[in-house]
Amino acid sequence: MENQSQQALRVSAVSIAVNLLLSAGKLAAGLIAHSGAMVSDAVHSASDIFSTLIVMVGLRLSGKAPDREHPYGHERMECVAAILLAVVLLITGLLIGYGGAREILNGQAGEKAAPGMLALVAAIVSIAVKEGMFWYTRAWARKLASPALMADAWHHRSDALSSVGALIGIAGARLGVPMMDPLASVIICAFIVKAALDIFRDAVDRMVDHSCDAQTEAQIRACVQAHPGVRRIDVLRTREFGSRLYVELEIALDDALTLSEAHAIAEDVHDDVEKAFPQVKHIMIHVNPAGEKA
Repeated sequence: MENQSQQALRVSAVSIAVNLLLSAGKLAAGLIAHSGAMVSDAVHSASDIFSTLIVMVGLRLSGKAPDREHPYGHERMECVAAILLAVVLLITGLLIGYGGAREILNGQAGEKAAPGMLALVAAIVSIAVKEGMFWYTRAWARKLASPALMADAWHHRSDALSSVGALIGIAGARLGVPMMDPLASVIICAFIVKAALDIFRDAVDRMVDHSCDAQTEAQIRACVQAHPGVRRIDVLRTREFGSRLYVELEIALDDALTLSEAHAIAEDVHDDVEKAFPQVKHIMIHVNPAGEKA
């Protein structure tokens, strides 16, 4: 778990470094090219640094060893970080949509001056970089089963979408169609809000002991049944605890086995599952005689 936390923190450090460079570049391009859309996009990128800091705090807290007050560990702190990020993402999306809707309703879109070509180039670079960061962070989030990193990945995607809106607005202004900017902002708002709600729902599921996905349960079942001493599985329950997984098993063994032999098989099953599924933190195994249906 410690190695996973360290890797997740490295991914977050990369995210902060990229956002610092990108927000500085976009701010400079916006000021030089007289593009309000690009300056706003630079502020959005800078705000992502705050979001990533939330992720890093959550990862550090979730990686703490169990103590007397928290005997099951601190993994759910990562879910708390994911919920906070979902709220930040939701607010970001709503503000983008509100700004676009206000410009449309007030007829302000036509008042914007055409920005310089540098702003257009900066928007394209921003889209490429932030989309790359989305795929990079999402890949590690899936590998580490980290809800906080996944939330941060979608924050990168929201920034990429914001840059798409800036690109459309800048291009539209240069082509004499300034209404494209606020209209794109309203559409982008819907995508960001949906991503925020999905992240929030996933984090809450992990907070309330939601079972893992059906595919993982089927793989655990197959792993247990592969042991030659297991006659059947009477009960298999799983629950997500932050980024980790708890498993409860009831397995049926031959009635004629001694207590020591049954215990040895249960230990083997325990070790096989933990080896095959690194995300499993704890397994509780109960042994039933095969002659009694649980």
